[in-house]
Amino acid sequence: MSTTVDKLCINTIRTLAMDGVQKAKSGHPGMPMGMADAAYVLWTRFLSHNPADPDWPNRDRFVLSAGHGSMLLYSLLHLTGYDLPLEELESFRQWGSRTPGHPEYGLTAGVETTTGPLGQGFANGVGMAMAERFLAATFNRPGFPVFDHYTYAIVSDGDLMEGLSHEAASLAGHLGLGKLIYLYDDNEISIEGSTDIAFTEDVVARFRAYGWHVQEVDAYDLDGVEAAIRAAQAETERPSLIACHSHIGYGSPNKQDSASSHGAPLGEDEVRLAKETLGWSPDAQFLVPEDALVVFRQALEQGREAQAAWQETFERYQEEYPEEAALLETLWAGRLPEGWTDVLPTFSSEDGPLATRKASGAVLNALAPALPTLIGGSADLAPSNNTLLTGYDDFQSASPTGRNLRFGVREHAMGSILNGLALHGGLLPYGGTFMVFSDYMRPPVRLAAMMGLPIVYVWTHDSAWLGEDGPTHQPVEQLAALRAIPNLVMIRPADANETAAAWRVALERRDGPTGLALTRQKLPVLFETNRSPADTVARGGYVLADSSGIPDVLLIASGSEVHVALEARDVLAQKGVAVRVVSMPSWELFDAQSKSYQESVLPPEVTARLAIEAGVTQGWAKYVGPSGDVIGRDRFGASAPYKVLMEKFGFTGEAVAERALRLINK
Repeated sequence: MSTTVDKLCINTIRTLAMDGVQKAKSGHPGMPMGMADAAYVLWTRFLSHNPADPDWPNRDRFVLSAGHGSMLLYSLLHLTGYDLPLEELESFRQWGSRTPGHPEYGLTAGVETTTGPLGQGFANGVGMAMAERFLAATFNRPGFPVFDHYTYAIVSDGDLMEGLSHEAASLAGHLGLGKLIYLYDDNEISIEGSTDIAFTEDVVARFRAYGWHVQEVDAYDLDGVEAAIRAAQAETERPSLIACHSHIGYGSPNKQDSASSHGAPLGEDEVRLAKETLGWSPDAQFLVPEDALVVFRQALEQGREAQAAWQETFERYQEEYPEEAALLETLWAGRLPEGWTDVLPTFSSEDGPLATRKASGAVLNALAPALPTLIGGSADLAPSNNTLLTGYDDFQSASPTGRNLRFGVREHAMGSILNGLALHGGLLPYGGTFMVFSDYMRPPVRLAAMMGLPIVYVWTHDSAWLGEDGPTHQPVEQLAALRAIPNLVMIRPADANETAAAWRVALERRDGPTGLALTRQKLPVLFETNRSPADTVARGGYVLADSSGIPDVLLIASGSEVHVALEARDVLAQKGVAVRVVSMPSWELFDAQSKSYQESVLPPEVTARLAIEAGVTQGWAKYVGPSGDVIGRDRFGASAPYKVLMEKFGFTGEAVAERALRLINK
């Protein structure tokens, strides 16, 4: 039963959402109006959080997967006492505000993840719940529940239409994530109209088939919503979906249950009518009644008490388990344990030839004991990606301390779950697939870069040289496409030593994701690469082999083409040509170097420059200049043994030397 104060609080949420969208003349008022009641129950009766400390490690996580309804979240954050003044709500969607059109992680206190593309938040929540499960199983001790929180989300019809939700829901059900609870805004309306035009499946039956605990409630029955959440909390073996039968634009006389309230302001006249219908002053703008604020601001005291109780538990934990506590504090601070770089392997020519994917696997397994929360896996390609941590269990419902994540053939979900793992904190997540299938996970990779999440992507089979599988599996444009994502660092190592250095760079990078492009085929271990990572991969590009004087030509290559450049150098040396070979594993890292360093590697006076890379030539012009040339692959591949393809496509020492001579003569 709802009280007068309950209604006042709920209508405060509704009217703030209406006013914010109307003032901005842009936004989505219908969802916040429709789900205000259910959100109110969750935030005032269940959510364990401290608005004064949004980063408290054991807080409940709340994800608004239906990010278009951002005014719902902003209203709740302001009302419960987060650092989000009312003026920010009044500046909704405006330049410089902390209330953008869709929630953005790192910009607004209390926003757990950047949501907008539908389905992303749904899968992020799965990752957060997996993180809680793993950390609790790994670090909790009897009487010390250091990790013991829920992950909640509000999801929409649009989220559930996206294929990503199918992938993530299936895995969550398999894993039995009992602390994952989603409220489904079942309003049967999307932008184009009634969901009946495209979405008529039995959602309840679908989630039951996934192994979820499913309930249905009236979104406006506060006691019913409360009872459903309590029942979901009591279900410890399955994730929960609560289908809240709601009305989009609730309270709007002319636009309730209409698509017109989904993605556009109600209009000034309709806002006035809606306020009157809700018993609100039609002239009030951004009104927060004191009686409502008193209820919401109880979250501050409740949050302080909850965090203080947890802090007392953690301090006792520190006394009983000092090593575990120290490790957790290090990880929460975004640092890595002392001495972890000491275990990084080095390789010699006796270890080769060795595919960089194999070298990566060796590095991962060397790091695993030194980095106890290094956790990850592959989209059903672990034997090919070499992402398996040998001697460690799989992460399953019966073995939650397992560090090998089995994502199944679900690249999109893998990318989004990795984001959730990183957002939770305390973990070092990585995930792998064939590089060509990075296309399947591009949306979450883009969001990881946007949020600055420290994730490592292990993308193997990085060129046409994977051979017989043919052009469908041979990446051509993927490397250039990934390089186009701001704040994503791509590294394509030339051999095993550059691979080890690449892992070091990737793990030390704490402000964004890093992608490793690794070979299927074996490569020689180059004696020239056995140097400090700070002098090689960390620089992005460096002089691998040089001439005695000013070089006649620069050969610039990445990855598996570096040894081809060295072969071409030997051919050219027999013809009296002075050659400098530059290994360029990472454009992004090289571009971050000083101009003086860049010019020391690529001297401006040497204009004969030839780049060699088995991918599209797009982008290489900035390194080779107007007088340079590029040997690349601007067409799709073919099915044949990789050595045949290298010969046919012109990636041999002799062919490169011939192109270099033509360039010099030109």
